Amino acid sequence: MAPEALLAQFSEQQVAAFFLVLARLSPLFILAPLFSSKMINPRVRGIIAVALSIGIMPVVKHGEIDLDVLGYFGLLVKEILVGLAFAYALHAMFAALQAAGTLLDTMVGFAFGAIVDPITGAQSAVLQQLYGLFGVAVIVAIGGDAWIIKGVARTYEAVPLLDAPAIGSLVEGAQIAFSGVFVAAFMIGAPVLIAVIIVDAAFGVVTRVVPQMNVFAVGFPAKMIVGLLLVGASLPFVSGFIADQLQLSVAQALSALKVG
Repeated sequence: MAPEALLAQFSEQQVAAFFLVLARLSPLFILAPLFSSKMINPRVRGIIAVALSIGIMPVVKHGEIDLDVLGYFGLLVKEILVGLAFAYALHAMFAALQAAGTLLDTMVGFAFGAIVDPITGAQSAVLQQLYGLFGVAVIVAIGGDAWIIKGVARTYEAVPLLDAPAIGSLVEGAQIAFSGVFVAAFMIGAPVLIAVIIVDAAFGVVTRVVPQMNVFAVGFPAKMIVGLLLVGASLPFVSGFIADQLQLSVAQALSALKVG
């Protein structure tokens, strides 16, 4: 089929609806875990966004779309806002993983050697990268990408294409997501943090008993060994936590989306 004949099958309303759906999906590729990974080429992310928009189009119910410039621009802004609210809730869950890694890097001592993180493109230390890569691996293994896509499709049940969201509900949802970041980070890193604090306290006692001991030469490797052992032992529990938090984040994002 010729390109002209293919384009002739689409009306102005269908094209306008497609760009509105694309606007709601785009924030996923900026904030959401896995979808926003810097390891994925930007062009590939763009192609995936267009493909997902085409796939979601059949489930989107809408009436007559206002094709006036100002009216259509307002709809685009509204769709981006809804997409940002959904993607931010998912980003907060992933931010908790990275915050836990940063906290443990500081406590264990890996913060002295920061390298470029392939996921975010920013500089980060060893454990932050480990938790970030592990989180992405868990999301892929449990089919979390499908949960996220289904969640985006369900946002059209909460806020249809031509309806405006309740701003107060969006702000409240963002506050809940943000306030849970540090709590979740502490829960993820608590076993390692407690063990490292105990090791520090033990070496403090040893230093008082044996002042001649070079505590930095002995304590630093000991903290690294204890930290790495407990990180490895706690990762299976972290995977379950990630799965539960991903479902909870999608549910919270959907509950925060209401028609104003």
